[in-house]
Amino acid sequence: MKELLNKWYKNHALVYKILLFLVTTLFIVYLFPKTGKFRYSFEKGKPWQSENLYAPFNFAIKKAADEIEKEQLEIEHNASVYFDVNTQLSNNSRSDYIKKFNITFKDTLNIYTRNSNLYKEGKAFIDELYSIGVLDSDYSYSNDKPVVLVESNTIEKQLQYGDLVKISQLKQRLEEHFSNSIASDKRNKMISLFFDIIKPNLTLNESLTQKALEEELSVISQTRGSIEKDQLIISKGQVVKDEEYNILNSLKAEYESQVWNTANYNWVLVAYTLLVALALLMLLLFLRKYRMDVFLNNTKVTFIFFNVVVMILLSTLVINYNSQYIYVVPLCILPLVLKAFFDARLGLFAHVLTVLLLGFIVPNSYEYMFLQIIAGIVTILTVSELYKRANLFISVGQITLIYIIAYFAFFVIHEGQITSLEWKTFGLFILCGLATLFVQPLIYIYEKIFGLVSDVSLLELSDTNTKLLKELSNKAPGTFHHSLNVANLAEASANEIGANSMLVRVGALYHDIGKMKNPTYFTENQSTGINPHDELSNRESAKVIIDHTINGIEIAKRNNLPDRVIDFIRTHHGTSSVYYFYMKEKAENEAANIEEFSYPGPKPFSKETAILMMCDSVEAASKSLKEPTTTKINDFVESIVNKQMENGQFLNANITFKEIQSIKKVLKHKLANIYHLRIEYPE
Repeated sequence: MKELLNKWYKNHALVYKILLFLVTTLFIVYLFPKTGKFRYSFEKGKPWQSENLYAPFNFAIKKAADEIEKEQLEIEHNASVYFDVNTQLSNNSRSDYIKKFNITFKDTLNIYTRNSNLYKEGKAFIDELYSIGVLDSDYSYSNDKPVVLVESNTIEKQLQYGDLVKISQLKQRLEEHFSNSIASDKRNKMISLFFDIIKPNLTLNESLTQKALEEELSVISQTRGSIEKDQLIISKGQVVKDEEYNILNSLKAEYESQVWNTANYNWVLVAYTLLVALALLMLLLFLRKYRMDVFLNNTKVTFIFFNVVVMILLSTLVINYNSQYIYVVPLCILPLVLKAFFDARLGLFAHVLTVLLLGFIVPNSYEYMFLQIIAGIVTILTVSELYKRANLFISVGQITLIYIIAYFAFFVIHEGQITSLEWKTFGLFILCGLATLFVQPLIYIYEKIFGLVSDVSLLELSDTNTKLLKELSNKAPGTFHHSLNVANLAEASANEIGANSMLVRVGALYHDIGKMKNPTYFTENQSTGINPHDELSNRESAKVIIDHTINGIEIAKRNNLPDRVIDFIRTHHGTSSVYYFYMKEKAENEAANIEEFSYPGPKPFSKETAILMMCDSVEAASKSLKEPTTTKINDFVESIVNKQMENGQFLNANITFKEIQSIKKVLKHKLANIYHLRIEYPE
């Protein structure tokens, strides 16, 4: 059991990576749509590029969406509208007619009795109106719309909407009916009489109408005809016309529904898992081969995997909602974030792998992958110095323009014209660009959550008015001035070989903060001429000098400096020795152990930390130069840097001899400027 625990402890970082790899793979597979993938790609109006295609099984030909829509519109046009008939209202109107008629014509009652022609015509007109039906409102139906009258849940009559009486047409009907039978003065009284007594008796039955419509729509067949197994669907080189396009779409839908059934579910799941695992494995292998420092840091590996999963999750949610909005997802945030915290190569590699994974779930996968990979490359090439706000806006504008140009080109290739260009898609690209600007606050959030550091934070740390640097300038002004000089030298050297100049500058500013604990023990802070080392033994003096790295690490952690900055404090002396006190001790004691006078390390493990070691040693030792000349400075720089190389201080740093030579050149030039060396002109 103890041996097992020891193995677990020794390999816990690897075990964590394996678990992270498995969990990420399974989660991404879970996000994928639960359908198979049709292996052929085709476009309407384009030649069929694959071999002759025969039906692998029997399937029905699905109707096209516009065909089904046309049938639905026809059914909706011909569907009957149901109106409820209120018999009580019609009876009430007849009763009111008798009363109103007697009152209206009471002065001439002897003439217009119930047996008179006027009375009979009025009664006949009422019977005529209610035999058809009077609508309670004007509806926007066509005159040939079928109408069904329902009385007491029984179908009473079937006719057309144009036959029904509308209230708005009542006056016209009255005038036409009585135009020839009575005089105009009596006709006006009769019309007024009818306006008082006629009440609508037809009311639209919306629920019954909707139910009847739904029943008719439900019987629409979604298919027309079928294809038998082994029947030729399309030949190689044949143009995909409307009919072939519908058949291929039907086969695709049937294939995907059959592939992901109970029998094949596990196999398809395994296949998806293998492909996703392969992509993520490539990412891990890339980190292990080219970014070992990132690979060994589980927090950084988790951060990279987390960002990949977030992009896939966002894309999946958008596709499930509406795949038309897939280009709103700001996928270029991924390379931006990874470039801000790591480097451009890692950002692009992770971006390409993420796009390849998304190719399984997005429509028009080739077009999507081309657009996103090109956009990712443009992101990596254009975005530099992210801490400058203008650079981000300019780069986002360039990314959006690339999206628009590429989409326009694809559209012309597919359609062969631009008259039906969908301008809404351009709006989606603009929204994507605006969403990409969210990368700035996102980087800040990631810094707080994962403890990483970006160029934006480095810019803040490089401000000499920060609390820690102010304290350094007050307690150890000589060290502060030395740090500024080293920062300038290191920044120029980093720019020369393409290293992270902002990072190395910040590292240089803070590399000697440990000297604040005992500032007077360092020569640059000794302004009185008194040397405290005179009262200490050689070993004690060496310990005070060496301890400034340990003290610096403690101060940095108390002030929450990022680990990337603390690395400079740890490594700026590597495993070199405090040579002055070692030689003094050796003069007194031949058995002196150099390890007691050496820094604990580690050695520099990056270009930036190696640059700082060279610049720090050269700047500090340059103070001892007397009457410096160009030759002296050249020999001096060569001597110090070559000695560090001989001691193997740069073995762990990914820096080349050519780059070291370039750094030497910069240091010589800068020191010559510092000492104001110039050609001596003859008098």
